[in-house]
Amino acid sequence: MQKTVGQLLDAKGSDVWTIGPDATVYEALRRLAEKDVGALVVVESGKVCGIISERDYARKIRLLERESRDTKVSEIMTSEVKTITRDRTVSDCMTTITEEHIRHLPVVEDDELIGLISVGDVVKAVIAEQAFLIRQLEQYITT
Repeated sequence: MQKTVGQLLDAKGSDVWTIGPDATVYEALRRLAEKDVGALVVVESGKVCGIISERDYARKIRLLERESRDTKVSEIMTSEVKTITRDRTVSDCMTTITEEHIRHLPVVEDDELIGLISVGDVVKAVIAEQAFLIRQLEQYITT
């Protein structure tokens, strides 16, 4: 049986780092570095309104020669955020991440942010599930 997003969050923890849309990109970069993460969920009035990543910075600030201290997060964030709920499966996460070409998937419950699943989290879960199945098959064969 495949793990749910809720089970994945229970195992990895539900810490998620956020920032407001009116913060500067420089502030977002400082938080990314401080928390050692690749993306921040942008939250306004308790609701997910975007996501900003190191990739956004590289492509929308550095390449366009903009200033991170003068640019608001809302100007470069991805505002069409795909989300997932606790009851969905790891396979659902993998499908969404692959089809949408994204690396981070906020988990919401009743429109409230409760966690964040990364592509790394999904890969680890799939590897663990495959290892479990291999052990079961080996036990079946040897008994």
